[in-house]
Amino acid sequence: MQILIVDDDKTQRDMLQGFLERQGYRILTAAGGREALRIFETQPVQLALLDNRMEGMNGEEVLQKMRASSPLVRAIMITAYGSVKTAVKVMQLGADDFIEKPVDLGDLLLKIRRIEQEVLVHIEAEQVAESVVREDLPVALIGSSKKMQELLSLVSRVAPTEWTTLIHGETGTGKELLARLIHLISTRKDGPFVVVNCAAIPENLFESELFGHEKGAFTGAVSRRLGRFEAAQGGTILLDEVGEMPQQMQVKLLRTLQERKISRVGSEKDIDVDVRVLAATNRDLKEMVAHGCFREDLFFRLNVLELIVPPLRDRKGDMVELIDFFLNKYQDRPIRFDADAVAQLVKYDFPGNVRELEHLVQRMVTLVRGNVIRAGDLPPEIQAGQSGNGVLNERLAEVERQMLVTALEKHDWVQTQAAESLGISERVLRYKMQKAGIRNKK
Repeated sequence: MQILIVDDDKTQRDMLQGFLERQGYRILTAAGGREALRIFETQPVQLALLDNRMEGMNGEEVLQKMRASSPLVRAIMITAYGSVKTAVKVMQLGADDFIEKPVDLGDLLLKIRRIEQEVLVHIEAEQVAESVVREDLPVALIGSSKKMQELLSLVSRVAPTEWTTLIHGETGTGKELLARLIHLISTRKDGPFVVVNCAAIPENLFESELFGHEKGAFTGAVSRRLGRFEAAQGGTILLDEVGEMPQQMQVKLLRTLQERKISRVGSEKDIDVDVRVLAATNRDLKEMVAHGCFREDLFFRLNVLELIVPPLRDRKGDMVELIDFFLNKYQDRPIRFDADAVAQLVKYDFPGNVRELEHLVQRMVTLVRGNVIRAGDLPPEIQAGQSGNGVLNERLAEVERQMLVTALEKHDWVQTQAAESLGISERVLRYKMQKAGIRNKK
């Protein structure tokens, strides 16, 4: 990072320059505001250290002109006349921090390193966004919040690798979209991107679905069928909702990840597979490991790299951008949300995350009679400002618990029969019973 030191005290300039150069930073210096602005116009400067009290042009004026020229420049104001009022003023002008003379070099270094990390995150996130635009990729990146910038920064480092990556996130946060983005900016972008929804595959068909089968391997296998791993050769496979994978299949997946080989059902021949594996889940796999519902060795094999997609309630600064994006996507005539409606939406926690917001915009665009969506047009729970996420989760958990108990009682606590009636595997039933504190009465 290149730093510009602006101070009319030569002793102070030389001291700061020497210290920061020893830390590995590239340093430019200026003895006053006008010289600083001339340097700033001709040299790439990521951070300015500005003395607040200088002859001719003070640090606040220099900062204003720098920010007008380049809003992305970062700044730390240094002064011997510190006060709360001054600190507030320079922060309002866009300074990142404020430090008093005599300068504590250790404190200054910590502040610079924090800013440097933020600058690197922004650069990496911009590189991902530029790749999407430059290569006209079929994904949309919406959000400039700190959480999203940090996530895209990680994506820029994860995508070029071949390591297995686990993507965590609540339902509706966009895990599959993120996995597709990783594929599209990776070296495998010209290969296939194959999605396997582990929650939607019947347990007895799982092995065939992933690895394929030979003709006659089982009843109904009238011809050879390639599995999803072979379909993804040279590309990327996403194991979505990987926490729902049966434990018998977890063993076989572990072998595939370790040896990079598969064998079709009904065949003893090994087939080499060249596939990048991504996995996504909204479940707490560590908790599942602790309860014996997910293999620990498989968890560590999948979790080489980890990405956590933030819920919408943690990135509300992106709300307006998302609303505008979905309006442009779905409207067939000019429609907008008024200010009160937007304010009401921001108050709501959206337990269904971005997907819930998208569906809400679709519904509003379809049903609104005029061209303006007002607060009174919103669903009752949003009008009431009910964030509701914790309450909703409690109610859903209680409803699920009651369904489990009812099914178990109906089938005399025979878990295989209860699980079948609920449309879930016995393994998932046992996990849900343990989580809900339901004890087996048989």
